[in-house]
Amino acid sequence: MSRIMIIEDDAPIRQELAQLLNNAGYETELVTDFSDLLPIVLASSADLLLLDINLPHTNGEMLLRDIRKERDIPVIMVTSRTNELDEVLSMSYGADDYITKPYNPTILLLRISAVLKRSSSAQRQLTYRGFIADPAKGTLSGSGSELTLTKNEMIIFQALLDNQGQIVSRDQLMTALWDNEEYINDNALTVNISRLRAKLADIGCVDAIETRKKQGYILV
Repeated sequence: MSRIMIIEDDAPIRQELAQLLNNAGYETELVTDFSDLLPIVLASSADLLLLDINLPHTNGEMLLRDIRKERDIPVIMVTSRTNELDEVLSMSYGADDYITKPYNPTILLLRISAVLKRSSSAQRQLTYRGFIADPAKGTLSGSGSELTLTKNEMIIFQALLDNQGQIVSRDQLMTALWDNEEYINDNALTVNISRLRAKLADIGCVDAIETRKKQGYILV
């Protein structure tokens, strides 16, 4: 069961988040002392942080920047601010996602699930035909060579690798891209798959991705 730390100074919102997460099957850790947050976060065994920007004694974005110097724990910013600059700053400081209040509970739970899934996948070693895939770095390495994939190509490759030997529909791939805050249209998906095929062929993985018309794709 994943454990989520809630760093939110508004008590009613904090309790509302805790109830939502508990009902969804998560454990929660509530922060109520905001005087010295960094040691509290670093000492926690939480799997993900829900972090507000407006906090007593500190700014959530600055706290995020300090956290990133020490840990790679997934962080979702939850804030009432709607300024695009705040979102840009949060993402540049290492936030995994950003959602504004009032939030849709279902959307928040989907975002949490997606971030935890990405984090788990990034920590897991993925192998394919003797090559090791590193989703965090976007690389596929082995046999003295290293292949660099774009973010979209790695998302597609990982979705196919997670379901190797099974057909993955175009809709499933589009959903995987959406979960990772990427949006591409149908034609762009086709282009990304073609480029991924070509790159895999360059390292000797010829005919790695088969097209099953009207069904999807399969990694063989």
